[in-house]
Parts: sequence; C-alpha cells; structure tokens
Amino acid sequence: MRRIAALHLPLLPIERRRLSGAAAVWTTQGSRRRLIAVSPEAAAAGLRAGQALADAQAILPELVLHPHAPEADAAWLRRLAYWALCITPLPALDPPDGLLLDVTGVAHLHGGGAPHEASLRGDPGEEALRRTLVTRFARAGITVHAAIAGTAEAASGLARMGIGIVVPPGEEASAIAPLPLHALRLPPSTISALHRLGLRRIGDLLRQPRGPLARRFGAALPAVLDAATGTRPRPLRPLRPPPDFLAARDFLEPVVTREAVDATLALLLPALCRQLAEAGQGARRFVLRAFRVDGAVQTVAIGTGLPSRDPRHVARLFRERLERLEPGFGFERLVLEARATAPLAAAQVSLPGEGHASPDMRRQALAELLDRLVQRVEVWRPAPRASHWPERATWRVGPFESVQIPPGWPGSGPRPVRLLRRPLQLSAVALLPDAPPSLLRLGRTSWRVTRAEGPERIAPEWWRERPDRPFRDYYRVELASGARLWVCRPGVAVPGEPVTWWLHGRFA
Repeated sequence: MRRIAALHLPLLPIERRRLSGAAAVWTTQGSRRRLIAVSPEAAAAGLRAGQALADAQAILPELVLHPHAPEADAAWLRRLAYWALCITPLPALDPPDGLLLDVTGVAHLHGGGAPHEASLRGDPGEEALRRTLVTRFARAGITVHAAIAGTAEAASGLARMGIGIVVPPGEEASAIAPLPLHALRLPPSTISALHRLGLRRIGDLLRQPRGPLARRFGAALPAVLDAATGTRPRPLRPLRPPPDFLAARDFLEPVVTREAVDATLALLLPALCRQLAEAGQGARRFVLRAFRVDGAVQTVAIGTGLPSRDPRHVARLFRERLERLEPGFGFERLVLEARATAPLAAAQVSLPGEGHASPDMRRQALAELLDRLVQRVEVWRPAPRASHWPERATWRVGPFESVQIPPGWPGSGPRPVRLLRRPLQLSAVALLPDAPPSLLRLGRTSWRVTRAEGPERIAPEWWRERPDRPFRDYYRVELASGARLWVCRPGVAVPGEPVTWWLHGRFA
C-alpha cells in the first residue's frame, strides 16, 4: 500500500531569503497589493498572509518589505526536493510551497519495525519518519508541516492546515472530513458556490452523491474527492526515475574532509559494482550525490566510453572531480548511483602461456585510457557526414561513437586530411580564364605550379544554401618546392575580369 508524506513550507518566501526580524513578502493581485508571507515576528505583531499592504504598514511602520519572486521560490523548492532524495528516491513537487515524498517501505529506516508491519500499523515507524523530516528541515532553518497518508491529496491537505499526523491506511476520508474546502485547493469560484449551498467542510462534500456534484460543478470535483479518499488515487510525478543500482552511506557526524569522502567512496564503489556484476550490467555514468547539512545537494558525475563495473577504474576517474565538492558544515549522506546501464559480459583474459593480451582486454585498456584523458582534455575524432560541401563533409564525434561512411563520400577525387580553419585568399596567373593556375601568390610570396589536376566541380547544396551561391572548381596542384595544395576558384571565370582563388587545404 502506497504511503505519501506531504511537506508544507508556509514560510518559503521568507526563509529563502533567510530574513530575520519583522519582514514580509508582498505581491500585486489585480490592482491591490497584498502580503503572501510574513515572518514570525511580523505575525506576532498582528500581520497575516493575505492582508492588504497598506494595512500592514499602518500596523507595523518599521516592517521590512520584499517583492515576491516566484521563479526564485520555485527554484529553491526544486533544490529542496533534490535534498529530499536522502529520504526517498521518489520526491515530487507540490507547488507553490510543498513537497510530496513517496515513503512506501521507508519508515523502518527511521525507528519503526519491519516494512510490512509499519504499513499495517501506520503509526510508530511512520511517526518517527515524520519527526525526522521536520527535524531535518528545521536543522536547515526551514519551517515544515508534515503529514503522512495513503494519498497525496489527503496528506497535502492535512499538512497545509498545519496538522502533523500519520493517517492509518484506509482512514483518509475520516481524517480529512473536518478540514475546510480550501484544504483541497479547489477553485475559489467552486468554493464560493459550495458555501452558498451550506457545504463548508470536506466531510459535507463526501456525504453528497457524486452524480449531482458532477452535473453542477463538472467532473473535476468528484475526481479530487476520489483521489483524496483513495478511491481513484492519482500517481505522483517524481523529479526523476529512481536508479536501478545505488549504494548509500549515512553519517552520525557530518564529514568535512576529503579523506573521509575518499574513504566513503572506497566503500560505496565495491558495493555498487557488486550489484552491477550480479545483474550482468555495466554503467556508463556514475553519479555521486553529497547531501550537505544545510540542505544543499552537490553532484559529481563521471562517464565512461564503454560499460564498466571496475571499482579501481571508476575511483581513478572520480579522483580529480572530487575537488569540486564544498563540504561547508559537512555532508550527512553520500549516495553513489549507476546510470545509463547496459549488459556487460565478462571479458576474455589471455590464456596461460600467451605473450599478449586478448582482444577484449586490449579494447578495455584503450577505453580506460580514453576515459582518463576525457577527464582532463576534450577528446574527439572526425567522422564523415552526408555532405559533398568540403567544410561540412566531416564533424566531431565522441571517441566511442559508431561511424558509418555515407554512400559516395567524400567526392569524386582525393581530399586533404585536414582543411584550413579559414581558407586563405590567393591571387593567381593562368593561361586561360578557366585553366588551372600556373603561378600562385600569397601576399609577397609567389609559388610556381609545376603540375595541376582538375577541375573537380562541387555545386552548392540547393536545399540549404542561398540561390545565388556559386559553385567551386577545385584543383590539386604541386609546387616547385614539392608541396601539394588544394585550391579552388568560385563561379564562372569571365575573360577580362579578375579571378579570386582560395587555398582550402594541403595534402600531406
């Protein structure tokens, strides 16, 4: 049976700014300016959310005001959701100021009994978990109201009303019956219409037949009631799917030194690689998440070209990346995840008496070398692309990506291995306008051409070029010095008009 923990952060806009003293956050609603959050000191002076800004200033003239920044609040809420990964692998957002955590089977990790016993009782283990959630957030300076129930709507409604409770399985309807209608966050127009009918509590709605409600208020209202009571629960939308392979370590005292992080990683890597080996899998991406005590989550990721489960190789790749971690007041939890997994069979080792490594071992050794190089420099290789235009005929790909040569690539004649990044403009002397050059000049330097081969005419790609772009005639020329160049002349050579030549590449 699914269990959901709902967290409501009533002071999210205030605590995101770490404000102290009498302060409030305001926003504009239509033509009126209202408060949306007040600090505890301002609340003690009589201010409340929803109050008009002018009234608040009249009550408390020294009130410090801040404009609402919903984008920043949403980003901070998402950051807190990632921090909640230390509790459950399935956190979800409940905007604008709430989180939903799927804590099914998690309660026994926080002082309860076995998972099945906790789900049947729905009390001791989950109550310990609820207190743990409140304590963890309070330690980071965040006020949280937490409730646990079998449905997200019921848990969220209870938490938003400030009711910290663990609802036993199947009792969601009786738990939310005394709550006002806005606990389910119904539209204001719907709530006003229901109030005119004398329906002011959720229990009043639950006693009504669904048919008349649906005919008068639409199908959305019965759907919300069914989702809250568990008749037709809605699925959560977690931030990301949980990893299939994971190893974690919690600390009684936060760790702050690099040596402690290295020692923990040395314990996590063999455990994670053992899981991969038992499943016959390897991973191409390893992610280390460090949960700091102040609510920040730092991530260090490394990738491999081929699937791997060698702890020694992965630890070597992590060695330099771990310098990016900033422990601050310390990490309370480290989690190592394996992402982008793929089947990995055991490699064939060399047989006794053989003087060389097997092909599988040589391939793996090359992959590990490239993995180490990627951590320091950009590694790529040129690959052919389906284009006969020279500067588009190749592009950069990763060292492990498969390469297929397009039909007819690269063209009718040989090409230089590498082209100039920017072609050099030349002047030339030719016997005829459409003949190959007999003399090339670059600035004050002249080169005599002894042999020439061409032309190779390359037309522009009409489906991606402008209509007036001319074709090019390429020549392979050999100079008196022995150097071989690849030069081109754009467009049709007209007698009496100067012809521009370009040096595009050089043959080895």
